[in-house]
Amino acid sequence: MESALILTAKLAFLLALIYGCYGEHQDLSGKVFVIPMATSTSHVKLHANVSKPISAMTMCQRFNSELERGQSLFSLATQSQSNDLLLYKRSMGVYRVHIKGDSLDFFSLPDLKNEWISICWTWDSKTGLTQLWVNGKRSARRILKPDTSVTGTPSIMLVQEQDSYGGGFDASQSFVGDVTDVHFWDSVISPCEIQLYMELNRFTPGNILNWKELQFTIEGKVFIEKSEFRSECYNF
Repeated sequence: MESALILTAKLAFLLALIYGCYGEHQDLSGKVFVIPMATSTSHVKLHANVSKPISAMTMCQRFNSELERGQSLFSLATQSQSNDLLLYKRSMGVYRVHIKGDSLDFFSLPDLKNEWISICWTWDSKTGLTQLWVNGKRSARRILKPDTSVTGTPSIMLVQEQDSYGGGFDASQSFVGDVTDVHFWDSVISPCEIQLYMELNRFTPGNILNWKELQFTIEGKVFIEKSEFRSECYNF
């Protein structure tokens, strides 16, 4: 009897440790992460089961911010490279993408303060072609880091840019505002799927990160609130 109680206690401790470190899967439909202030500590760490090198990808999210300064939207680091995949909003209508440490800028894309922005970013290592879609408008295709892939255990962050694996945050680069509907695919999804995402219609959720089944942990001043973005008039 005593040994069974000890075993049960050990199992409970192990489960608490697992969930404490990695968080539970949650359906965040109709919810947003709210980041009300700039800090060098607050962040959302996303946990993904990445079993093979990333040689193609699509990342989509929606955000709302009143800031005009630069801020990090999505950061994926590995132990060998802090900017393996980084989407950084430099200023109004200007976005910088980093792949394996190299970067390029996209200009003159739709942007408004205190309005919802839907953005998708694609990259295919076979050609190096990378592209942004913002509120239904696509950028020109550019070439960045062909014939390579992202390898190693990823550390994925919202809100902060990682200048080191899992850390190295700078408050002046942190995101302030609301974030929702984050998805990540290990492929370049079709323009039709991207348009479905942009238009709030039914689309195939991300197979690496899925907002409806998201595993995450929160640190600092980050809150989960009901979204004011979604409407019952839309068909999901």
